[in-house]
Amino acid sequence: MQPFTTHTGTVVPLDRSNVDTDQLVPKQFLKRIERTGFGPILFFAWRFDEAGNPLPSFPLNQPQYQGASILIAGPNFGSGSSREHAVWALQEYGFRVIIAPSFADIFASNAGKNGLLLITLPAEQWQGLMTKAASPGYQLTADLINCCLTDSEGLSLPFQVDESRRQKLLQGLDEIALTLRHVEKIQAFEERMATR
Repeated sequence: MQPFTTHTGTVVPLDRSNVDTDQLVPKQFLKRIERTGFGPILFFAWRFDEAGNPLPSFPLNQPQYQGASILIAGPNFGSGSSREHAVWALQEYGFRVIIAPSFADIFASNAGKNGLLLITLPAEQWQGLMTKAASPGYQLTADLINCCLTDSEGLSLPFQVDESRRQKLLQGLDEIALTLRHVEKIQAFEERMATR
């Protein structure tokens, strides 16, 4: 997993509440067995019409938000099923940071395990950022070392991240990597078990 320390990127606003994992990755695409290939189908039903043409009204299809890597969305982002594909799709599309007033618990867990930084902000601060993000080219820097969001206009917003999750993100450690830190103890245990 890629370590996360700081990231600066263009912000795209998605002013919708209760964005669930089926809206992020529709169920018809869950037949894939790989962890890749989900970026192009992110928000599929919202991004494309029935003929597969991009819908100009959807923010991700608008020229000013091309290449955005920070998404600001409404409350209860990532609700619905526990599909990890939603996080994979967001990351493959290019998102490194998601900002919202609240996140669904399972989605938040999946995001942390895959290196996607989620930032929860109080409603007033979130609304202020949503307004700023409507301006083309608006950028934020997410600093996980100091737990602060900043912009070029002097904005400085502190945020909190569970310390265990923060350390895993900073070091780029997923659950497998955490386990492998104890590989010598695991091997010693396996050797002891083999001799019994």
